[in-house]
Amino acid sequence: MEEQEHAHPRYILIWVILLVLTLAELGYAFLDLPKVVLAVGLVFMAVWKAVMVAMYYMHLRYEPARLWILAISPLPLAVILVLAVMSEFR
Repeated sequence: MEEQEHAHPRYILIWVILLVLTLAELGYAFLDLPKVVLAVGLVFMAVWKAVMVAMYYMHLRYEPARLWILAISPLPLAVILVLAVMSEFR
């Protein structure tokens, strides 16, 4: 199997973006919004951070599509579980 060369991600920039998203989550969590709106916003930001970690720190961005499918396959179950938990807070 042939080894492919790829550019190294800018880890410091990605870390700063993750830090900003974390601080945004922290600020967002203390807003006076309905619980459903808070939960959806926090889940959206958490998923975005998880995607960034997977893409750059786990190097999925540079892997073949079959590995992406393997990494993404549990997501429907995660969505179902999050929706089930969110329905408990109504």
